[in-house]
Amino acid sequence: DGPTWRQFLHAQAAGILAVDFLHVDTVALTRLYVLVFTEHGTRRMHLGGVTAHPTGEWTVLQARNLAMDLGERFGDFRFLIRDRGSNFTGSFDAVFQAAGTTILRTAVQAPRMNAICERLIGTLRRELLDRILILNRAHLRAVLAEYQEHYNTARPHQGIGQCIPDGGPCPRVTAADPGTWQIHRKPVLSGLINEYERAA
Repeated sequence: DGPTWRQFLHAQAAGILAVDFLHVDTVALTRLYVLVFTEHGTRRMHLGGVTAHPTGEWTVLQARNLAMDLGERFGDFRFLIRDRGSNFTGSFDAVFQAAGTTILRTAVQAPRMNAICERLIGTLRRELLDRILILNRAHLRAVLAEYQEHYNTARPHQGIGQCIPDGGPCPRVTAADPGTWQIHRKPVLSGLINEYERAA
């Protein structure tokens, strides 16, 4: 007895962090792995790192880096959702458990248990990685870092009422005389994505 998984995620969203791996194939046919973290409450994305060999030790290092980047906020997460991959070792879990975080492992072959992180990975593929050729690890890291900035500071998210993850006012679109405002376009990733804002 108790809440359903959906009810639990909704009630605890502000204190949930999710993690998963994303793989990317380069033009040289080498496979790279990206560790991606997402906050359920705000949908904020954090890049853990990019590597060709995602060992358990490397994954632990990325968890420690995230803890340093988040600082005091790291202790705000009560739950970490992850899959049962061998890269997520006891040492990886210990980084989060030291801050009082409970580790929630998803059931076998149940990607919907980590749906928000899976959705982020799908978004990365649809909006970015399916539309650009990646040369190497440095190129992938640079592209993801620029997209992360767009994702966290300018891209509205349906799951949080069309707000952006880094806070600020939610954009409200209203019908107005088209001649009233000047709209400026800001290209992101050399024009692969565009951000639009009203001129001052």
